[in-house]
Amino acid sequence: MKFFLDTADLAEIEEAASWGALAGVTTNPTLYSRIGGKLDDFHAHIKRICDIVAPDCPVSAESVAMTRDEIVRDGRELAAIAPNVVVKIPTMVEGLAATRALADEGIPVNMTLCFTVPQAILAARAGARYISPFVGRFDDISEDGLAQLDDVVRAIGNYDFSEDTVNGEQIEIIAASIRSANHVTQAALMGADIATVPFGILKKCVQHPLTDRGLESFLKDWEKVQNA
Repeated sequence: MKFFLDTADLAEIEEAASWGALAGVTTNPTLYSRIGGKLDDFHAHIKRICDIVAPDCPVSAESVAMTRDEIVRDGRELAAIAPNVVVKIPTMVEGLAATRALADEGIPVNMTLCFTVPQAILAARAGARYISPFVGRFDDISEDGLAQLDDVVRAIGNYDFSEDTVNGEQIEIIAASIRSANHVTQAALMGADIATVPFGILKKCVQHPLTDRGLESFLKDWEKVQNA
């Protein structure tokens, strides 16, 4: 499973990239708003993210348009920012139509706000390169988000959608709305291709109290060696 960072914060992206395990970045209007983003700087900000990560790391930038023609127009503009930009489009009727049009033009799409197997299959048939089922938002309404993710992973894995994607790639499932390290664990066990996680959760994936305890013990023992 690959790790994407779910943020628009440049400092977080730079730090995570320095760890050597970052495979991509996902952004959305909420994340951009949280860093005080301005409309007239949005494209430049996406370019700055693309400049930080490796050239083969996809960076999802979301269209907020609501009609297919406007989404396609947005998608073309976003894709022109950098070769690794992926256009993020909500799973809806107009989004499906726009995804098909953009895929036919060779522009990769990440279909977001996906919650059901039928939505995921429709996104796949429309030509989406990535599909992002949300986990935590199901949990917010007292439903099992991990079970829904498992359903999507298994359903998409039943079929070959390579004839629908831009360059014949296999669709990748991005486990999104990740709220804990356990969500990451379960997504990996289910076979999700990617987990896109907030920086705080990514740090928790590295940490464990037994690791800290073992390190503390090693350092104390090494101090004894130095003083022997």
